[in-house]
Amino acid sequence: MSLPSLKKAPTGLMMLACLGPGLVWCSDMVGSGEIILTTRTGAILGLGVLWAVVIGIFLKYWMGLSGAHYTVCTGEGMMDMFARIPGPKNWVVWTVIFVQFIAAGLSMGSIAAACATFINNLIPVISVFWAGLIVSLFGFWTAWAGGFKPLKILLSSFVAIIVVGVLYIAVRVFPPITDLLSGLQFAVPPVPEWAQALGESANPWEDILPLMGWAAGGFASQVWYTYWVMGDQYGATAGRKNGQPADEAALKDMTTDEAKTIRGWIKVVRLDASLAMTLTLGLTICFLIAGAVILRPKELAPSGQEVALTLSGIFSHEWGIFGSKLFLLTGVAALTGTLFAQMAGWPRLLADGFRICIPAFGKKFSWKFQFRIFLVIFFITNIGIVFSMGYRPLVLVKIAAICDGLLLTPLQALWIFVGLYWVMPKLLPKQAYALLKPHWIHGVFLIAAFFVFGYFCFFQMPKLLFG
Repeated sequence: MSLPSLKKAPTGLMMLACLGPGLVWCSDMVGSGEIILTTRTGAILGLGVLWAVVIGIFLKYWMGLSGAHYTVCTGEGMMDMFARIPGPKNWVVWTVIFVQFIAAGLSMGSIAAACATFINNLIPVISVFWAGLIVSLFGFWTAWAGGFKPLKILLSSFVAIIVVGVLYIAVRVFPPITDLLSGLQFAVPPVPEWAQALGESANPWEDILPLMGWAAGGFASQVWYTYWVMGDQYGATAGRKNGQPADEAALKDMTTDEAKTIRGWIKVVRLDASLAMTLTLGLTICFLIAGAVILRPKELAPSGQEVALTLSGIFSHEWGIFGSKLFLLTGVAALTGTLFAQMAGWPRLLADGFRICIPAFGKKFSWKFQFRIFLVIFFITNIGIVFSMGYRPLVLVKIAAICDGLLLTPLQALWIFVGLYWVMPKLLPKQAYALLKPHWIHGVFLIAAFFVFGYFCFFQMPKLLFG
């Protein structure tokens, strides 16, 4: 066989034992602003923005699933796929490096600062700075140690805590179904006068755009999902290491039997990604409900460190100390899970980018050393941001959500489309591609993601920025 490490895919209930990349993906998607952005947006605009949550998560699900489909079939991650996009050499990868290096520092710093405020409210004796330092150190050590299985176990436990916390919230305050359905009418709710009196912008897009940007994670989250699939050795990734492009000779010799085996892994990744999308959508809606049903009637739109303090105070008043502590613990789990996924993911993304664009860099240093260089850089930026802006996490989270979630997302959808329907056929024999080619529905939703996110990125975002 040309792919000697290829394993047979599990079937039936045995597929559940192989799920895991989606839980890591979910831990990043759920915490990347939902605990602050979604709850706060629900307080200001109510359930009328439910459509933005549903559209954002649904379209990014197809982007992540399509990227993972490519990885399962070829054995390489999304960054190496970007290097094969037609045009000037590595132009896509250079673009990604430039935008994502800035987005990475802002995003990880904002999540560390937000997490620190929740830890400080949960355990007041720990200051915001020390809380940020501790959680960043823990994330740094987890990423430095490497290995996918420990990361999967750790982040899966965070997801479990989040599920318990938000289900407790939802059961207590779940609104009528008619209210939820009304939020799917694609209307843009006005910012209420009480919120404007508190200093909120009268432009609702100032809250909707960051929400769309980080609903189901940003640009990087879809790239990382291909790394988590590689970490669990799905399909053609079996036996392969980090920082390796596809073995083109082996792919060209792929037999029909091997393609059928990989086809079984496509079913596994579809189930894995669908589980992640379902969990993310349900949990995000619960955070939106918490803001719309609990904060909005009290005319509260907390910002800065008051986000954690106000929310825990409301829960304490309604359901006692247990409700307060459970909400704060849920927030810590969501934000910590995101931070750990980011500290494991962004250095991988940039190490791959430099390996591809600067071959001498890849030859001089091992992939692990490259990864650790970026990990150290981002640990330092984390601490700097927590120290300087730890008490204003909302500002950082909004900026990071737009930088990571909107700037390149429409182009990413287009690049994945090209990767599936132009790059992949060139890597595989015709008979193998006939068995592994993506369903046409992938193409439909990738193009839909390009136009939808393109509208938000190229039309609404400039109007917001330049007013």
